[in-house]
Amino acid sequence: MITKDTFRQIVNAQRVTLLGRDAGLEREILTGLTFTPTHAQIISGIRRSGKSTLLLQLIKDRYPTGFFLNFEDPRLYNFEFDDFFRLDEIISQSESSAIFFDEIQVIPQWERYVRQKIDEGKQLFITGSNASLLSKELGTKLTGRHLTHELFPFSYREFCDFTSVTASADSLETYLHTGGFPGFVDNPDPEQLRQLFDDILIRDIAVRYSVRDIRTLRQLALFLVSNIGKPVTANKLTSSFAISSTSTMLEYLSHLEQSWLLFLLPRFSYSLRKQQVNPRKVYAIDTGLIEAVSASFSEDRGRKFENMIFLELRRQYREIYYFSEQKECDFLVFERGALRGAIQVCYHLSAENLSRELDGLWEAMNHFQLSRATLITFDQSDQFEQQGKIIDVIPAWKFLLNPLLPPHHPSPGSSS
Repeated sequence: MITKDTFRQIVNAQRVTLLGRDAGLEREILTGLTFTPTHAQIISGIRRSGKSTLLLQLIKDRYPTGFFLNFEDPRLYNFEFDDFFRLDEIISQSESSAIFFDEIQVIPQWERYVRQKIDEGKQLFITGSNASLLSKELGTKLTGRHLTHELFPFSYREFCDFTSVTASADSLETYLHTGGFPGFVDNPDPEQLRQLFDDILIRDIAVRYSVRDIRTLRQLALFLVSNIGKPVTANKLTSSFAISSTSTMLEYLSHLEQSWLLFLLPRFSYSLRKQQVNPRKVYAIDTGLIEAVSASFSEDRGRKFENMIFLELRRQYREIYYFSEQKECDFLVFERGALRGAIQVCYHLSAENLSRELDGLWEAMNHFQLSRATLITFDQSDQFEQQGKIIDVIPAWKFLLNPLLPPHHPSPGSSS
């Protein structure tokens, strides 16, 4: 239980600290955060991606009297549901129409209080760094009363703006190594990314899900981060680590995904059952984090490059698969169930790999009757045509400036 006087001290101290910070670069998702008193705006994403700074930008630019509270403050560790009643009195006294709750998912039954404030016509902005805990509550008490947004580390466009560099192969090379965590871009000390990695494993996974074997969890996470772009299965991983069962391994993988540390990309299939049992490809949240913690001593630019392209696609689209039949295509992008495009990623096209890279795309294009597809390289441009189908080869730095894919158009003569 927390007294009202303690609440006031915490709220005032947090506000002074927040407003004293630099608002930094205006994030791209700000345009999607509009005033909607009938819905809570949920901003989720990995730790240190800039969620608190985003709230600061909203307060300074749009809601100067907004009420802010970060629930991860150590002084709030004993917060109980009944404390919301005392907190409510302080919010009422502030006469704020907008309320900003940072990392509220650590408080049990928080969704009941949020629903109450929405019913009162308050505008709520809520951040969280655990997708599972957020989605569980959002799917019960707040169904139909929230809008969700994901905040990733800096995109390449944001990176260029933040560092005042021009989009080019040189700046892309820097971005590939640095990644997009704002604090690391500003002060590239790898130790802060290693600490972030451990914080996620301990605070967002071990503590919240009562995982006792932190050593094995860390070994698993390091293995996956060191094997980005490669297919994995829970069965094979279970046999490689000291984990009791496949179901436990599946839980660990889910925790790593829900914390936004990793993504497991499914293989495309019209059968949901096959999607679930087929190997999934591993991608990490940030290429700088990969370099900082990876156990791989050989630098593999190609796989980090593929990871970087995946992240940009994932910023724009939720439904992405890889395609693998006789050949393989890196990414199939869907939106609302409709195919938007097929994308192959190759760091550098050469005589040795040209046929392999093109054949994977041709097969995907034929399978889905696509007339056009994209092959992304580091800094090469070209175009290939076969039976009326076209593959555009474009440099990554150009693609990353405008990553939205055009609507899918069937190839000539197709019935789709």
